This record gives sequence, C-alpha cells and structure tokens, in this order.
Amino acid sequence: MLKVEDIMVEDVVIVDSDASVMQAVKLMNKNEIGCLIVIRRGKAVGIVTERDLLKRIIAKLRDPQKTKVRQIMTKPLIVVDPNMDLEDATKLMFASKIKKLPVIEDRRLVGLVSLKI
Repeated sequence: MLKVEDIMVEDVVIVDSDASVMQAVKLMNKNEIGCLIVIRRGKAVGIVTERDLLKRIIAKLRDPQKTKVRQIMTKPLIVVDPNMDLEDATKLMFASKIKKLPVIEDRRLVGLVSLKI
C-alpha cells in the first residue's frame, strides 16, 4: 500500500505570514508553482493558492503591495503525516475540497501532496 511519503514533493516553497502578497506572487512565479505554505515562527499556519489571489486580491481590488499573506491565506491548514495511507489522504482531500495537502512530521513541514485532475 502506498504511503503519502512515497509521492510527496519534498522541496516545498514557503512564505512568511508577514510577507506582502506581491512577494508571495513573485515567489510563486519564480518557482512556477500554484501555492505556497505560509509559515509563522517556523510553524506552518496556512496556505496561499492562486485561487486565494483571485478571490481575495483581484476580485476585491486589494493592493498586493500593502496586503499581508496572513490576511488572505486559507486556514486552518489541513495536514497529514507522511506514513498515512495514500488512499486515506486522497479521501481527505476530496472530502475537504482541497488539491494541496501539506505533510507534517514531528511538527515540521516535510512535504506536499498535490492532486492533479
């Protein structure tokens, strides 16, 4: 049986919760990715996705230079352990209507599982 750790990406790009949304966008563009895990004092506290940017910045005409990541991130963060069965993690993603699932081990971010449809 496959485990989360068997398919997770280990190079997870993070952003500080106090960073500006513009800094987050530049980071996403530089790494050609659709989400960032938001960190506060070394702990994963949220996620910022392209959808968050569309709904909470573009649609509301907010200034990405002045808006902080913590103001638009999705929280609470739904996470899994690397040893969880992949089937259970997939069910959790569908039930939670999420496509990105951070992997936490010993309170440390160790990976990310992405659902591609």
